Amino acid sequence: MERRHLIKTVGIISTGGVTSLAGCTGSGDGNGGSESTGTDNSGDSNTVLMVTEGSEYYFDPIGLFVEAGETVTFEIESGSHSATAYSEDTSSASVTRIPDGAAAFNSEILSEQGATYEHTFETTGTYDYFCLPHKTLGMVGRIVVGEPSGPAEGSMPPDGPVPESQTIVDQGSVSYSEFSG
Repeated sequence: MERRHLIKTVGIISTGGVTSLAGCTGSGDGNGGSESTGTDNSGDSNTVLMVTEGSEYYFDPIGLFVEAGETVTFEIESGSHSATAYSEDTSSASVTRIPDGAAAFNSEILSEQGATYEHTFETTGTYDYFCLPHKTLGMVGRIVVGEPSGPAEGSMPPDGPVPESQTIVDQGSVSYSEFSG
C-alpha cells in the first residue's frame, strides 16, 4: 500500500564524515497533538496540506489511511486553516464523526505558511474533520485508522463530501484533485 510521506529538513550538518539533520519540533497540546512552526524531520508522520487556491479551500490528500499509533502532520501550504475533528466536544461541530473513545483534535487556526499541527491517531476507525473558517465552504477531510468503523461510516460529513472509507483504505490516500476532478 502506497502512502504519501513528506520529509523536510532545516539543515544538514556534516562533520568528519558524519552527517546529521538539524530541525525543531513542536510542544504537546495535551490532546495527542502538537503545534509547531518548525519542521518535522521524523519521517514517521503522514502529511495533509491545508490549501487556499483561488476560491478553493481544501485538504490534500482529502482522504488518508494510517495505522493505529501513527502521527499525521497537518501543514499550512497557503491561507489560514485548522484541522478540527467532528466532535460534539468541539463548539463548532454539531455531530460526532470520530470513533467512540477517540481523542478529538483541534489545531485552532494556523496562518503562517509552513506551520504544522500533529495528531497521533490511537483509536481504530474513521475520522471526519473540517477547517474552522472554511467548513461552510466544504473544506472537510477523512482519515481511516486501521479499518473503517464508527459514526462516520455510511454517510458523508454535513459540510461536504469525502472519499468513501474503503477507497481510502485501498489506495492509501486520495488526493484532492483526484477526488474533485
